[in-house]
Amino acid sequence: MNGAESLLRSLTASGVDVCFGNPGTSEMHFVAALDSVDGMRPILGLFEGVVTGAADGYGRMAGKPACTLLHLGPGLANGLANLHNARRASSPVVNIVGDHASTHARYEAPLTSDIKGFARPVSDWIHSSGSSLTVGADAARAVQASLTGAGQIATLILPADTAWSQADGVASPLPAPAPALVSDDTIERIAALARSGVRTAFLLRGKALQDGGLRAAGKIAAKTGARLLCDTFASSVARDA
Repeated sequence: MNGAESLLRSLTASGVDVCFGNPGTSEMHFVAALDSVDGMRPILGLFEGVVTGAADGYGRMAGKPACTLLHLGPGLANGLANLHNARRASSPVVNIVGDHASTHARYEAPLTSDIKGFARPVSDWIHSSGSSLTVGADAARAVQASLTGAGQIATLILPADTAWSQADGVASPLPAPAPALVSDDTIERIAALARSGVRTAFLLRGKALQDGGLRAAGKIAAKTGARLLCDTFASSVARDA
């Protein structure tokens, strides 16, 4: 098993079973692994903006991440606009971005770029795999990060040598982070304000915009006269893991 197969098997073990991709030469070992690993459905996009837009839409509808497969920094850069939209909407997405082999980096090839620099404005979690022995665990961490909160963008950079070198295992899935709970006191304070007759609006986002949340919000609005505002663009702060 090479690193690309370990990565792919770890993604599927963590529940990621769709890959929207526009790969190049640096990602060919991942593409080859798609033929030997069951459980991942690859979907080719002829432009990276299509790839990232499709992953955004999939995450919003399925409530779980798809992965993207992008070619180096320029490929990621071509998909930034829809990753920006996905991040603002708190869509879960796992980006797999190929990179030159670590031994090749010093030659400053034409497509060499600051991939982390491109990724940072549209990612909540960023990591570059340092070894084929860790890419499986890195994949599990990326999926877990994408499921944090209402959903996040996780970008995993895959140098070519970590994809073709030997790996020794498949990472077990990590538990999805539990959502933060709101205290009873906070709920009571908001309820009292809504019942007080003061003009009130509820700003809805994330899962509150799904069927159950909208029905509950509609009942509150009918009871209190509060207005409902739907926000599909929510911001968060990127961090480098």
